[in-house]
Amino acid sequence: MHSGHAEHLDEGPGHRPLSVLIGAGGTGGHIYPGLALADALRRADPRAVISFVGTDRGLETRLIPAAGYRLHTVDMIPFDAALGLRRYLLPAALLRSGLRCREILRAQGAQVAVGMGGYPSAPAIVGARLAGLPSVVHESNAVPGRANRFAARLTPNVALAFDRTREHLPAGLAAETVGMPLVGELAGLDRPALRPEARARLGVPRGARLVLVNGGSLGAARLTEAAVALAEHWRERADVRLLIKTGPAAFEAVRAAVAGSPVAEAVAYLDRMDLAYAAADLVVCRAGSATVAELATIGVPAVLVPYPYAPHDHQTHNARVLCDAGAGLLVPDAACTGEHLAAVLEPLLADPLRLAAMARACGPDTHAHAADRLAAAVLRTIGRSAAPAPHRTDESRRIA
Repeated sequence: MHSGHAEHLDEGPGHRPLSVLIGAGGTGGHIYPGLALADALRRADPRAVISFVGTDRGLETRLIPAAGYRLHTVDMIPFDAALGLRRYLLPAALLRSGLRCREILRAQGAQVAVGMGGYPSAPAIVGARLAGLPSVVHESNAVPGRANRFAARLTPNVALAFDRTREHLPAGLAAETVGMPLVGELAGLDRPALRPEARARLGVPRGARLVLVNGGSLGAARLTEAAVALAEHWRERADVRLLIKTGPAAFEAVRAAVAGSPVAEAVAYLDRMDLAYAAADLVVCRAGSATVAELATIGVPAVLVPYPYAPHDHQTHNARVLCDAGAGLLVPDAACTGEHLAAVLEPLLADPLRLAAMARACGPDTHAHAADRLAAAVLRTIGRSAAPAPHRTDESRRIA
């Protein structure tokens, strides 16, 4: 894959504007990388026509229109939920949604489709195959999901976020590692430079250590419960603070639980995830692929608690990308209690040299320019080359 910075199309005579359909939906872990790719394609060709396909059930209904891109919706059954009698409905649902995507591709005059993983992206790849158009599949996890395992059979163009994903691919399947596309303010974040402003904005007292408990866009009940218990455990301490991102469902209950706490604050969302990462000394989080890539790129030490019911246990494999490098510690979901977190976190918070070593071990180069590398791969499928241009990191995006 092409490495480097943002791209501008090297357009010869007769080139029409780039037109791309991106399949992405469900959770932020698929949507935000799709938006990062769309932004990179727009940098490559400011005239580009880019739209998304998803369902009407996921975060895409809010995030994609808010980012200024058109969203088409299809009715699709989740691959991992197609069990029992529902598995007999999956082929028909996939064909129906694939035919709908073929219509969208033709109406838009699209030249290529991209699937970012997750069940909403498979119809885009099927639609491209039915329309006779090239397509690209991006696998964001260390272990491929069912939707991408299927979609990869329909295209020779497979891109990976993590090199170790190759261990789980079918023999003979060619794939290239591009990294995980990140939205602009995270891809270019200078954590040390932003840290003083971030800590001031979040009200972190001078000399206090900040632990960010990040349950992701929808929240994580296990992490939230442990964080509430940890807040009580640390109630008498003046040298630590907890910022608990709950997701919308648990926010009111958690806010009530920590009301009056001298060490903890609950928020449903973080509009400025860059500020949270810059201010934090440690992050406690799930191990979704986007989160792992963000931590690696920004250089934030982490305690990772993989979601135990993720298909193929892919979050544990994602977590090991950081843990094997010395940038994180893995805590099994069943062990994630306030008491156990205290036992894990306290020695780390008391050892700034170890925290600094963990931050240095993160390996930022893999993902910082992944959006541009993936964009270059997409362009190559339609025979277009790209020329380097200065990387822009000023795109403003809500991180929820």
